[in-house]
Amino acid sequence: MNILVCIKRVPATAGQITLTPDGQEIDTRYLGFTVSPHEECAVEEAVRLTEKHGGSSTVLTLGPEAAVDQLRDAMALGIERAMLLETDGREWDPVATASAIVAAIEQERDAGRTYDLVMFGNESADSAGYQVGVRVADALDLPCVTGIKALEITDGRAMVRRQTESGWEIADVQLPAVLTVKEGINLPRYPSLPGRLKAKKKEIQRLKPEWQDGGLEKIRLKLPVQVGHTVEILGKEGDAGVQVVELLRRLRLL
Repeated sequence: MNILVCIKRVPATAGQITLTPDGQEIDTRYLGFTVSPHEECAVEEAVRLTEKHGGSSTVLTLGPEAAVDQLRDAMALGIERAMLLETDGREWDPVATASAIVAAIEQERDAGRTYDLVMFGNESADSAGYQVGVRVADALDLPCVTGIKALEITDGRAMVRRQTESGWEIADVQLPAVLTVKEGINLPRYPSLPGRLKAKKKEIQRLKPEWQDGGLEKIRLKLPVQVGHTVEILGKEGDAGVQVVELLRRLRLL
């Protein structure tokens, strides 16, 4: 079984986001970077599948040279190959990103390497567009299931489960297929020291991305306005406690 996992380099969630003076890009000088929790689970699931069924796993990202850090993190967990579609670091729209990934997959196919599964995180941690995996599946004419939280492979088919507001949906999909993975499908492992040392020595394949302009024009970025609210709870004896519990329920914290 050959698996491709696509990840995206995004600012760490604890970082303080600032913009460049022209408002066109995120100022990355003082930010740490990572991948989304959904993509961490996609990497873990790919490693588990190849451990169980054999085959190979490849991780791919589209981004600047610094994105090799995220590729090596994935290899430290057990992914065998890595591909970097190198850009100048500017944010790409979902259409351009998907077309570049499709072109890379087609180049791999022309070189004799095909994939039984192409896996994505359900959404990236920055833009949360929910688009790239579906667009790749459509361009490659492959079946696609999004937001999966359980996966079993048997006889060239994938049995997947996804959770909805009304309950669980189960789908039986013929491989090859595209799956987008949601956090909670597994508990990602921590990279071992030998794994990190091994990943540092591995070669990363660098490709110039081929892409189609999505036709979107960025006007500018704008940080959301931070709004705070204060709630004063007054009451005697147990009344205040009841109001606190009711407030927490309204905030869905209970």
